[in-house]
Amino acid sequence: MPAPMSRRIYLDHNATTPVAPEVVEAMQPFLTEHYGNPSSNHWAGIPAKEAVAGARRQVAALLGCDPAEIVFTSGGTEANNHAIKGVFFARQGKGNHIITTSVEHPAILNPCHFLEKLGAQITILPVDRFGRVDPERVRRAITSQSILITVMHANNEVGTIQPIAEISAIAREAGVLFHSDAAQSVGKISCSVDELGVDLLSAAGHKLYAPKGIGALYVRKGSVIEPLVHGAGHERGRRAGTENVLLAVALGTACSLARSWTGMPQVQMLRDRFWDGLRDAFGQAVTLNGHMTERLPNTLSVNFVGRTGAEILAKMPDVAASTGAACHAGSVSLSPVLAAMGVLQNEGMGAIRFSLGRSTSWEELEIVLEQLGSAVAAA
Repeated sequence: MPAPMSRRIYLDHNATTPVAPEVVEAMQPFLTEHYGNPSSNHWAGIPAKEAVAGARRQVAALLGCDPAEIVFTSGGTEANNHAIKGVFFARQGKGNHIITTSVEHPAILNPCHFLEKLGAQITILPVDRFGRVDPERVRRAITSQSILITVMHANNEVGTIQPIAEISAIAREAGVLFHSDAAQSVGKISCSVDELGVDLLSAAGHKLYAPKGIGALYVRKGSVIEPLVHGAGHERGRRAGTENVLLAVALGTACSLARSWTGMPQVQMLRDRFWDGLRDAFGQAVTLNGHMTERLPNTLSVNFVGRTGAEILAKMPDVAASTGAACHAGSVSLSPVLAAMGVLQNEGMGAIRFSLGRSTSWEELEIVLEQLGSAVAAA
């Protein structure tokens, strides 16, 4: 028997994921029993200290690094700010030039613009129609004053994966530190820091089934950055403030689950089957955003040509997904990412991002396909 049309369907996992049951379970003792300060060397503090150390090992195992290279943060935004500002303040004697791209998250671009007020020189590189930056453009942008290159691993809107290993090789050859915002990729695709070749990498817990408010910054051994938060010597002097034991445990557990979970090929299969269904239903009236193959396995950003994405979703209130354009007083403006990719206004105004998760089923996607048929016609 088909599922009722009123069933709520969540296809916005790139915005945030539900908290995994195993993560909730792992957190429970730190809500009720283990309340000690992890900096205290007594019976109440030692369990908390051991829990933070264990969580650090779990995060490091997912990224393929030493636990000492992991700094717990309040999320991906803080990790990005720490990487960018930390390098700028630590390397001012060497230069002031930062290179990034036009499709970065605001948590990258806005810190860069802030640093411009303090004398930083920012180069924002263009991308191609798939949202990828050319590594040779990065090479040509490097100057004697370059201190940091920051390029996201995978785009949050369209899922395009950047050629990080190629760019990191260029950065290493030039003696420039390289950071990647991997908030969208950690837990979805391999994020081995050695394979990627990065010096710094940001992760966000709520993108991989941990709660909001926790993240991590990988800092390769030997890379010196200024702390973003000053105070006592927590996190080996790199981030002051008593560690959030509860959320560190949550992130560690989520990273451990991500290491053992083998279902992403099935998620990609569902995504591709959904895309086939959209093309069968709408033909050339639906187009794809992002790279055909170098794309996150769960992400499908499409344009309903000549329609408005927000209006389509408004007619499907039980389906949670994201638009790629904003409506303002009757006009529609494309997201900076779609604009940077050169997506035409008539296409991009109808952009919707469907991002699948571990629990997404074909039954749900069939319901969405059916609802889209009437919603697009009425939009």
